[in-house]
Amino acid sequence: MVAQTTVPAIAIHDLHKHYGSVTALSGIDLSIQRGQFFGLLGPNGAGKSTTIHILTGLVTLERGSVDVFGHDVVRDYRYTRRAIGLAPQEFNFDRFFPVREILELQGGYYGVPKRRAARRADELLELFGLASKADDKVHKLSGGMKRRLLIAKAMMHEPEILILDEPTAGVDVELRRTLWTYLRQLSEQGTTILLTTHYIEEAEALCDEVAIIDCGRIVAQGSPQHLIETSGGRHLEIVLTEPPTDGLPAAITSRDYVLDGARLIVTADRPRQFVAEALQALYEAGLMINEVRIVESNLEEVFIQLTERAKKGESHAV
Repeated sequence: MVAQTTVPAIAIHDLHKHYGSVTALSGIDLSIQRGQFFGLLGPNGAGKSTTIHILTGLVTLERGSVDVFGHDVVRDYRYTRRAIGLAPQEFNFDRFFPVREILELQGGYYGVPKRRAARRADELLELFGLASKADDKVHKLSGGMKRRLLIAKAMMHEPEILILDEPTAGVDVELRRTLWTYLRQLSEQGTTILLTTHYIEEAEALCDEVAIIDCGRIVAQGSPQHLIETSGGRHLEIVLTEPPTDGLPAAITSRDYVLDGARLIVTADRPRQFVAEALQALYEAGLMINEVRIVESNLEEVFIQLTERAKKGESHAV
């Protein structure tokens, strides 16, 4: 299957959805480029799952449009559903089926020829460390193995877009890191990946771009570093040998600062660039320094700040 390269992998415009009187989505817009590793972040009930379910045809949209490689998900549903592989949060396979059979059946749903499906299943079982469990029934697998099987199942028909809904929920740190390595490789090979996760560290480590959704609206979008720079706090923390008796130099007082005894905190957009100027000014003023620390927000702090702001006066989405 060859997709157009001049259109986004996923284009969502003015998407609305209500469940009775509850607003799930309130006019969201998203554009995800081919080959991009994109994170959709938000608290429970923010609208993440509704967006994914509309994209994959599990829920009907109310207003707006959703395109996959330029094909409308309603009119061209056969094309768009084949282009997408979905690994949901919940385990969605019969617990008494053998592992290999689950993968081969999944290939059959997408028209993968039987022999090719068997080869593809073996490839994925080896890749995900499940080859020794191929003939075991699912109920014998650990939680981490089931999580790996979910992703393998989503990859059976070699989709161009992979949607991962909380892919590392409940897995140990070692397996999470192993999955990260595999997902990076997939992304480098050109697969478009849409990730939802509660592990903000995961999004910061993997995603080229993230959108933060809350109360059914996109409240921020950009690269993790861009969001940190534009929405996060950054300051320089300096511990002096003793509190200043004759005031502070102009290089410090011309900025927002807090002096608490011998502890000085100076707000700076670019603290790493400002540190040399600040230290030089303090030394020239005869002030001795015991400790210097640059403090910058991470994506998790930005996420909390933005979602708390979005909730003020807003009804909760689902």
